[in-house]
Amino acid sequence: MKLELRGITKRFGSLVANDHIDLVVQPGEIRALLGENGAGKTTLMNVLYGLIQPDEGEIWIEGRPAHIRSPKDAISAGIGMVHQHFMLVPVFTVAENVTLGVERTRGFGGLLDRKRTRRDVLELSERFGLQVNPDALVEELPVGIQQRVEIIKALLRDASTLVLDEPTAVLTPGETEDLFRIMRELREGGRSIVFISHKLKEVQSIADNITIIRRGQVVGERPPSTTGAELAALMVGRAVQLRVSKEPARPQGVRLKVDNLTVADERGELAVRGVSFEVRGGEILGIAGVQGNGQTELCEALLGLRSSSGTVTLDGNDLSSGTTRDRLRAGVGYVPEDRQADGLVGTFSVADNMVLDVYDRPPYASGIALNTDQIKAAATRLVEEYDVRTSSVQTPVGRLSGGNQQKVIVARELSRDNKMLLASQPTRGLDVGSIEFVHKQIVAQRDHGVAVVIVSSELDEIYALADRIAVMYEGRIVGFCAPDIGETELGLLMAGVTKEQAADQAGRSEQEQAP
Repeated sequence: MKLELRGITKRFGSLVANDHIDLVVQPGEIRALLGENGAGKTTLMNVLYGLIQPDEGEIWIEGRPAHIRSPKDAISAGIGMVHQHFMLVPVFTVAENVTLGVERTRGFGGLLDRKRTRRDVLELSERFGLQVNPDALVEELPVGIQQRVEIIKALLRDASTLVLDEPTAVLTPGETEDLFRIMRELREGGRSIVFISHKLKEVQSIADNITIIRRGQVVGERPPSTTGAELAALMVGRAVQLRVSKEPARPQGVRLKVDNLTVADERGELAVRGVSFEVRGGEILGIAGVQGNGQTELCEALLGLRSSSGTVTLDGNDLSSGTTRDRLRAGVGYVPEDRQADGLVGTFSVADNMVLDVYDRPPYASGIALNTDQIKAAATRLVEEYDVRTSSVQTPVGRLSGGNQQKVIVARELSRDNKMLLASQPTRGLDVGSIEFVHKQIVAQRDHGVAVVIVSSELDEIYALADRIAVMYEGRIVGFCAPDIGETELGLLMAGVTKEQAADQAGRSEQEQAP
């Protein structure tokens, strides 16, 4: 199905989110839509899907104008969309979610035809290698499998063009590879895909063509062979440093000490098993590991969000029995893994979110009265400094794009006087320009003597930031290593191989690959 967007323009007050955008998607093509946070990518796709109406412009399908006034019209026209934040009912099964609104019935009584529904899900799952159990409850599925459910939901509605909005934002590297395999299967089956992303390596590896949007306008179209530097410059409007530039660390005394920390997960099983480590002021400890090996529980325990045994001390003060509030007040900055659940209050304004845990302290409060002028002034300064794309600091933070929500959290946590910074997936959902800025701010924290702990599923980020690397596997730290460790050896450590075995196997692998 050939899809054309012609002169699409969408304004929100004085903000022009889409400015006369033209886009053509050919049948059987993966078209990447690349742009920084707030560039207008999602707005454009929401116009295509009928969620919002354009002020100007037309949508053409197979050479004819299409009138898409609602998602129902889009689905009827063969367009499916997988949103960045999934639209699934957690307590329903896969089959129930997939057929919601288009339920199969049988007989005169209109009974649900559950057998046919299961059969349809299984058939699509097998045809495209999706491997989804139709009887599984969605709330019990990993994020990567939930995304497959959304894809099946679109395919069941005969989508010829599938829009994937930031589909890898919450996926592990392994889940991302699985998604790319599925995308190639769909392309080979004749379907078109619009792949919205800000990740250069991903669009280079999966797209047939790349359209770059900056501040609501198309600024170029490029093949996937284009260099990362050129794509980044088109996205941001300036040259971007893709590697972190930092001086060698100058570690001071031990600031954070964790001794024999043990943490249970929701099911009562041990997620963190007797972990001990130290972080000195002026150094960054990067925690590497395949997601699901205890990193999330470790971070939550360090902040007091999850009960644990063992001790946590900061500058010699025992925080083990303290509340989350006590730890924040003791000088802990925290960038959570899940920004929506743990980092923000979506209905609160950007300004209110900037002072969430200090709203009752001067200069933001006097007694029980809030100083709204000070809160607004501080938020305005941070929005400008961290380039948060919002029309006003009074805008509810839930209306911002995912990347701009992340910037609000980073601005709040990195703008205060920290003794320790705990950052889990700190650049998740950010574009290259924002990643460059955040990395510089994290390094600046280190250079001011802060003890920094970074947890990231992006190995490039661990290599770029860490002065030391701790590898977690099945709830334990299986080794500490320098940031010059080879990827093969680090990957083996993440798979649970001992440090000695990993070094030996990596050495043999390098010898075999040598000419």
